[in-house]
This record gives sequence, structure tokens and C-alpha cells, in this order.
Amino acid sequence: MHYIPIFFLLFLSSFCKPDDQLTQAKPLTDRDTLISESGDFALGFFSPTSSNKSFYLGIWYHSLPGPRTVVWMANRDIPIINPSSMMLKVTNNSRMVLSDSEGRDIWMAASNITTRAVGAYAVLNNLGNFVLRSTNNMDIWQSFHHPTDTILPTMRFLVSYKGQVIARLVAWKGPDDPSSGDFSCSGDPRSSNLQLVTWNKAKLFCRLIVSDGVSVSGTLTNTSSILYQTIASSGDEFSYTFAVSDNSPFMRMMLDYTGKLKILGWDNHSMSWTVINEHPNSACDL
Repeated sequence: MHYIPIFFLLFLSSFCKPDDQLTQAKPLTDRDTLISESGDFALGFFSPTSSNKSFYLGIWYHSLPGPRTVVWMANRDIPIINPSSMMLKVTNNSRMVLSDSEGRDIWMAASNITTRAVGAYAVLNNLGNFVLRSTNNMDIWQSFHHPTDTILPTMRFLVSYKGQVIARLVAWKGPDDPSSGDFSCSGDPRSSNLQLVTWNKAKLFCRLIVSDGVSVSGTLTNTSSILYQTIASSGDEFSYTFAVSDNSPFMRMMLDYTGKLKILGWDNHSMSWTVINEHPNSACDL
């Protein structure tokens, strides 16, 4: 009988475990990728196509085949042209800074903590949320609070606070161009109710949701999945959240470059995304 030393097994298990954290001692370079503990999401640098030489820091589905499905980006309007030496790091004053090959800071995730925090770190969790945490594990910044064109399950989309628009989805400019496009989705600052609308530049394009209180709806997407949508008013806040039932396939809401707000689900049979719902469809309330 042969025995394998315990320390070797511990070393092997730690070596095989996905790396989901960014620390001050370990920045992210163009050769690195953070992978959530579940293996579902990844964070790293990417280029939309092989012919596109612009690089972006983003989050995408790691466990799905086919073309990369990006759900969040940091520097969508300031691409990095030269990928060598680009770096994402956590500083000792609780910030995350993305710098290019010339050392210029092109994006920053800042917190309201001004003291030195040697142990601050960031983690990509199983929900697809990239979270910056202080030494006492307090969340001080998260990508869920700064969406680009996508809402993921459990993400709280803060539509408005005290009548002011807070969160906004902004579509890609084109199918292979992730820079900010003409279409956006946000609350309507002219309304006292929850008015979730899409805009074509500054012009109203489509009114999606109108609510003056708490509303919860459920949609049966197939025999085993239910999608829940919650619209809530809490004091000065209006927010939108969607969730899915346990063991559901991947789902996401995204504003595409044509101005359509879509809820999509992953189909394991066709190995592709299918549209569950979209606005506008044949008619739109303007």
C-alpha cells in the first residue's frame, strides 16, 4: 500500500482551487483571471473580437461555451490599446486602480474610507458581483452598484433616490463595440412614481414600468424555472430586483445596442441564450 503525504494533498487542493481574490500583494495583469468559487464567473482583460485591439477589464460567464458573454466592464469608454503591463491593483487607501502600460490611471473604484487599510481586498463572488472589502470585511464598493448594460439576479437596481436618477443601464454602441451607445435605461426624473424607461440619447424611447408602490410578479419560464420581479418603494427610494428559482439556468437582463431591454435565459439544449421577454415588442407606451 502506498501513502500520499497529507501536505502534498493540501498543496494540490490549494493549487487547484479557483482564485477569486485580488489583494494588495497580488495585482491582476493581462495574464491573470479571477474565477468565482463556483466557477460560473470570471474577471479579467478581454478584447471583443480577434480583430479588435482594444482591451477592457470585465466580468463574463466562465462556465458557458461559445462566445464570451460580458456582464460588466470597468473601462468601456477608455480602452487599453497596449495590453502589456496593464494592471488592476488594490491600494493601501482602499481603492482599486486600473492602469495602462504607461502607468496612467484610467479607472478607479473608490471608497469613502480615507485611512490606510493594508488588508483591503476584492473578491469575485458567485453572483457575478466584484466586491471591494475593508480589513473588517465591510463591503465598501461593488460592481452591482455600478452596472453597465446588464442586471444579474439579486442585483438591486436603484432607480431613483429623492427624485434623482441613480443607476442607469447603457447599451453597447454595436455588437462588437462595448463603448457607451445611444440607448440607456433608467428612471424618469420627471415622474413621482417609479417610471423605468429607455432613452435614445436624450429622447424618450419606451416606457417599460410604471408603479407607485410595491409590486411583485412571477413568470414561469419553463417547467422548472420561475423568474420573480420586484418593484419597491422605500421612503425616498425606488428600486428594481429580479430573482430566479433554485436550480434555474443562468438568466440576465440586458439593454442591447438596438434599444431593446431583454430578459434572457441559457438553454442547455441549444447551448445559447434565448429571449424570455423583451421591450419594446410590437407596441410601446410612450
